Amino acid sequence: MKVTLKILLAVAVVLLAYMCYRSVMGPIEFDKTREQRENLIKARLIDIRKAQIEYKNIHKVHAANFDELSKFLKDEKLPFLIKEGVLTDEQLEKGMTEQEAVKKGLIRRDTVWVTAVDTLFGKGYNVDDLGNVPGTSIKFSMDTATLTSGSGYTVKVFQCGVLYNDYLGDLNKQLLYNLNDKAEKMNKYPGLRVGSIEEINNNAGNWED
Repeated sequence: MKVTLKILLAVAVVLLAYMCYRSVMGPIEFDKTREQRENLIKARLIDIRKAQIEYKNIHKVHAANFDELSKFLKDEKLPFLIKEGVLTDEQLEKGMTEQEAVKKGLIRRDTVWVTAVDTLFGKGYNVDDLGNVPGTSIKFSMDTATLTSGSGYTVKVFQCGVLYNDYLGDLNKQLLYNLNDKAEKMNKYPGLRVGSIEEINNNAGNWED
């Protein structure tokens, strides 16, 4: 009987120690994994924003979906300025401008037309992966709208984002619930996103607020 009691007591001590460890380390591990995943997601959302801004510069509206955005990046060409040489301190002191230096052949400034993806992101960028949430098998949600500013102007807006449930769903359920509950109480988007179709926010990311 004493042996059985000792075994049960030892098991209870181990279990208590494990529960204490999880109560301390659980949130730390959750936050660490969340930060790692969100760093990748934020970088991707910034790329999407960059592409959408350029798309709107050309077409006056945002791309409605990733198919349109990908086609734009792959097929359309944007101007790219090639710079060779810079004005010396002596030339600057004499008041020489770049335009004058170009005319004299002292420096070179040429504009070439290259695909949008190469202009915005450089060669080798995987456009087909743009709409995918890093580390998951799902895609970002994206939507567009037209809002009216306080001064009466209409503004084209877009938003692109992903929910906590979609990229943190495999982690601690209680901590995930707490995260969603906090967002709901603060009337915040429960995840990461850039832009908004509810307010004019200059395409800001909600982590940049």
